Amino acid sequence: MTARVVAVVQARMGSTRLPGKVLRDLGGRPVLEWVVSAARTAREVDQVVVATSTDAADDAVVAWAHEFGVDVVRGSETDVLSRFVLAAVETRADAIVRLTADCPLLDAVLIDHVVGLWRRDPGLGYVATTLERTLPRGLDVELVTREVLIETDRVAVGHDRVHVTSRVYAAESAVPRAGIVVAPASSHLRVTLDVDQDAALLDALVPLLPSSPRWYDVVRVLQAHPEIAAINADVEQKRIEEG
Repeated sequence: MTARVVAVVQARMGSTRLPGKVLRDLGGRPVLEWVVSAARTAREVDQVVVATSTDAADDAVVAWAHEFGVDVVRGSETDVLSRFVLAAVETRADAIVRLTADCPLLDAVLIDHVVGLWRRDPGLGYVATTLERTLPRGLDVELVTREVLIETDRVAVGHDRVHVTSRVYAAESAVPRAGIVVAPASSHLRVTLDVDQDAALLDALVPLLPSSPRWYDVVRVLQAHPEIAAINADVEQKRIEEG
């Protein structure tokens, strides 16, 4: 039987630095729609699920998902790992692709590369574009097997329950893992949506991109327009310990 891979998009309205960002308009579509559409386009993904919280503020995420025809699971607002376990169990997934709703320029082909690598070598417990970061921040794709996810849920505490996979890819982890590396390296660029400067960059960048941009389209345009890349160049990524 072919292994079942489910893309789980974590999404909630209660961002501390940019509340409501997942439903913010970007190029005429909610940010969350960009993410879900990329996941649906990936040929190696069998199902797409939005994982949100039971907080009343996230009723808006559920309403959007129902309107867009995408499945939803709801769980703890702060224990994100438990949401992913719930999604894996409810969808009977053999592996989960972890995507975040603040990354609207996700590349469906990169998703396929990550899943395809795992399908060819299912002994791997984790495959990602981030083991050695060569892509702009905001194009992250991670796959973790159900078995590894459930074992992580059994032992993880603190920030590892917020970041879902941080215990899996830690240097001391014994989980067999592999990564996707691209060139030219462009990890200094930032196309995630976390603060106002990120929103300004995305608003300026999206009109210059093709309708379904590849990662190298994003890099090419930002290299050609350093004034856009500079908009959020000084933004500091939150440390993993900050949640």
